[in-house]
Amino acid sequence: MKISIEEIKKLRITTGASIADCRIVLEESKGDCKKALDLLRARGFEKADKKSDRKTSQGLIDCYIHQNGRIGAMVSVLCETDFVAKTSEFKSLAHEIAMQVASMNPKDVDSLLKQ
Repeated sequence: MKISIEEIKKLRITTGASIADCRIVLEESKGDCKKALDLLRARGFEKADKKSDRKTSQGLIDCYIHQNGRIGAMVSVLCETDFVAKTSEFKSLAHEIAMQVASMNPKDVDSLLKQ
């Protein structure tokens, strides 16, 4: 069965999966989008499981101090390589996490982990 580029594009926009993965699962599911989504989920879990034992020895520390100077948070966010840690997206992620932690106003790390 030939899958149209529009179907592939639609699945890619919905899932963020690669074009090749979208094409393969659509062909396997004979164009059924629901089955294709299930196949992508299953493959995603398989990929995540394979990567679960990797070491995250790189990363960065980011701080957020609120404008009034009374609320702040410091977080350490880890990744596999220093190349990832240097990207603007990763730095932005670390800062957003620090902002979220500050907004929760935890008394200490233990109270945050228990929520």
